Amino acid sequence: MRILAAEPDWTRLAALTATLRRVCPAGELHTFPNPQALEAWLDRHGPAADAVFLPADGPGLALARTLRQRRPRTNLIFMASDPDAFRETFPLHASGYLLHPVSDEQVAAELSDLRYPPEEAHEKLRVQTFGNFAVFYRGQPVRFRRTRTRELFAYLIDRRGAGSTMGELVSILWEGRPDTPGVRSQLRSLIADLRTTLAALDQSAVIRKQRDLIAVDPERVDCDYYHYLDGDEGAFRGEYMSNYSWAEMTLGGLE
Repeated sequence: MRILAAEPDWTRLAALTATLRRVCPAGELHTFPNPQALEAWLDRHGPAADAVFLPADGPGLALARTLRQRRPRTNLIFMASDPDAFRETFPLHASGYLLHPVSDEQVAAELSDLRYPPEEAHEKLRVQTFGNFAVFYRGQPVRFRRTRTRELFAYLIDRRGAGSTMGELVSILWEGRPDTPGVRSQLRSLIADLRTTLAALDQSAVIRKQRDLIAVDPERVDCDYYHYLDGDEGAFRGEYMSNYSWAEMTLGGLE
């Protein structure tokens, strides 16, 4: 379980951190001294989390509204000293509420009764690479607004988590065209389009971006190619991403 928490009061943050570690010792815990630091972390790693603990006012409330837009199924748990502070949070349909000082029992109760169960929140994309490239979510095909957005995602899947530079992506997606500012602008639009498409499916964490590098997180997709490399050879029938010429190099390695 991935848990994020922000609390400007250092004493409360230390107490909350200790409580969360006792209540969920096997969980992935990230705590921050303010909501702005939590938001910066999300911008780097994607908004997927099983529970997000936030103060019920000011920057905490603002971040909660942003999260609700970016990832509607986020489990928000608001914290405050005064129950009146929760009034403005009601339209956000929070998973839970905690009054300071929090106890192990209260935190455990909130985590055991999340509005959106963790296994539901992290259902994986299914990616088909053998034959033509295709992506499915909950049994339905994922529709990409642009053909090149789809190809961008296919190439990142092919890279299996290795980062790709903007220059590399230009050479793949616009083979033979000069690497100009105009082409770079188009590429940035494709990346934004891809992230928007995945965010709408609560799958933002599939993409990792840092400075000039972009990659997929292989652990967050259910991909036949990855299963094949792990020893499951049943799905491969001699075709790999047949709709993309650049995939022939990977196909040669598979054969």
